[in-house]
Amino acid sequence: MTVLQLDRASASPWGPVLLDNISLALQPGQVLGLAGPNGAGKSSLLRLIAGDISLSDGRLLLNGKPRVDWSARPLARKLAYLPQLSLLNFPYTVEEVVALGRMPHDTGLTIDNAILSRAMAATDITGLSGRLYTRLSGGEKQRVQLARVFSQIWDAGVGGLLLLDEPTTALDLSHQQLVISAVRHLADTGCAVALAIHDLNLVAGLADTIAVLEKGRIAACGSPQQVFTEAMFRDVFDIDVVIQQHPGRDQPLVISR
Repeated sequence: MTVLQLDRASASPWGPVLLDNISLALQPGQVLGLAGPNGAGKSSLLRLIAGDISLSDGRLLLNGKPRVDWSARPLARKLAYLPQLSLLNFPYTVEEVVALGRMPHDTGLTIDNAILSRAMAATDITGLSGRLYTRLSGGEKQRVQLARVFSQIWDAGVGGLLLLDEPTTALDLSHQQLVISAVRHLADTGCAVALAIHDLNLVAGLADTIAVLEKGRIAACGSPQQVFTEAMFRDVFDIDVVIQQHPGRDQPLVISR
């Protein structure tokens, strides 16, 4: 079963073309990393999949069904999306914010509470549970929002799809690794993941497949070893880098000259 399939998908919701002729497929348990310069279309692609913007051409299927044919509640049980900026100005407690992720589900209080506990532990916010969200630091708010989308998709398993736009922004190294571990856990359950991260070495160690976007089109797509080449960085990012084998992991290491 293919979780996500885009066939020659294009989007121009406000006139100018944001995405042009995008073809991708994402299988259960697969992690797709989106890379590219600022304005390349990474966030637009995630927004298209999430339904924030509409197709102007092509097809977008979720679990074999056109995205537009999904009703809101069944879709929310299968797809969770964290944008770059999450605005919430109500004085909810941290636990109340995370619990918003369980609203589409009918799994009952016992299961919901267990999932909330796991999602909060995975993002190291258990100790913040009674704090008001509006009084948290930027990094703490980011971890709360991550726990919210994790709780929404935690039990989706095969057929689930998690979309993350710059999820490690404002996080220190320790909490970045916690988030990466949580993403790996969800992928191990069969949930597919698509995420955009500017830290290319971080995404090289996490993603099975990397799609490099340039001006709304896919410039390269494949494994990190296939995609991360010195020529690609010169052509797409306009920078000179050295690509080496990571000394401790089976992944390329990108070093700026």
